Amino acid sequence: MSSSSPPGPLVTVDRLRTAREVADELGIDLLVVTPGSDLRYLCGYNAHAMERLTALAVPRRGEAFLVVPRLEAPMVDAGPAGGLGLEVLAWDETDDPFALLAAAVTARLGSAPARVAVGARTWAEHALGVQRALSGAALELAGPVVDRLRMVKTPAEIAELAAAGAAIDRVHARMGEWLRVGRTEAEVGADIAAAILAEGHVGVDFTIVGSGPNGASPHHELSDRVVAAGDLVVVDIGGETATGYRSDCTRTYAVGAAPGAEVAEWYAVLQEAQAAATAAVRPGVTAEQVDAAAREVIAAAGWGEYFIHRTGHGIGLDTHEAPYIVAGNDLPLRPGMAFSVEPGIYLPGRCGARIEDIVVCTEDGVATLNEGRRELVVVAG
Repeated sequence: MSSSSPPGPLVTVDRLRTAREVADELGIDLLVVTPGSDLRYLCGYNAHAMERLTALAVPRRGEAFLVVPRLEAPMVDAGPAGGLGLEVLAWDETDDPFALLAAAVTARLGSAPARVAVGARTWAEHALGVQRALSGAALELAGPVVDRLRMVKTPAEIAELAAAGAAIDRVHARMGEWLRVGRTEAEVGADIAAAILAEGHVGVDFTIVGSGPNGASPHHELSDRVVAAGDLVVVDIGGETATGYRSDCTRTYAVGAAPGAEVAEWYAVLQEAQAAATAAVRPGVTAEQVDAAAREVIAAAGWGEYFIHRTGHGIGLDTHEAPYIVAGNDLPLRPGMAFSVEPGIYLPGRCGARIEDIVVCTEDGVATLNEGRRELVVVAG
């Protein structure tokens, strides 16, 4: 993924223009995007969601604009959005921001929009407010437009993901400091969370420490279970960087001693599956083919029923975003798509294991953004 030239800015006005072009191609008259990762992606404004309406409006004709509460308008200028030349329509406490949005959109289009797409995580009161102000418009989701853009990362975005991946790798490299016999999952998790911040993140998204039988639950919550000698421990961790890009990496550890022959046998299958799925990544291969590459290895070895989730998910400004690496998704991969490859084997009541890396589809194959050992790491008890 190296380049001789700098990756460029994260947010440019071209994103808004491309969003408008895709919306026009799909016959959508208006995109309305409220606070969240879609808003941050399209214009760089990292607004917080609240009852007051903040919305980016992207009509299929005319320029995009922001509707914001007047008390927050200075924050637009202070961030990346301020450099895009967006018109900002500031509204006062006694104004109707939905009517303001509707009037500005109608003026740009020359008529009321017929199809309006809103972000998937728009608050219901805001989506209904838009629908009420644009009576007669059919409301739909903006995913077909925004996901199409967000799935393919720019060099600048890939650089941010790589930095996040390197930071979380440094946390995994320190696991022997915290993962010991006699400590609870919650105690280990607290140390990991502090290290995630110390190693370069500004926020902790999750710390999964699944010890012993808890490792068979992929999204296990930290508990007061005490780590015992001989436990397998699944450690899945991730955080947010200052620019909003995310890390997500899973490694599995054996505490105090190497595992027995049966665990070693199926863990080797898991390693093979993760390597096979990673190697399958290249332009034109579908998301479901990558999933199948992992699943077929595990099934052929007789452990298929214990691989209970998709092989991966996209990552960027959200930890989970498109594309999803799962059966039934026939989306062809394109250079710049970034996602996890994370097969797992989970034995209910006994233990589990998962290996997860973030990878990027390149022009001629795949680049892996996480390093570190993928074999079963033994930490001192």
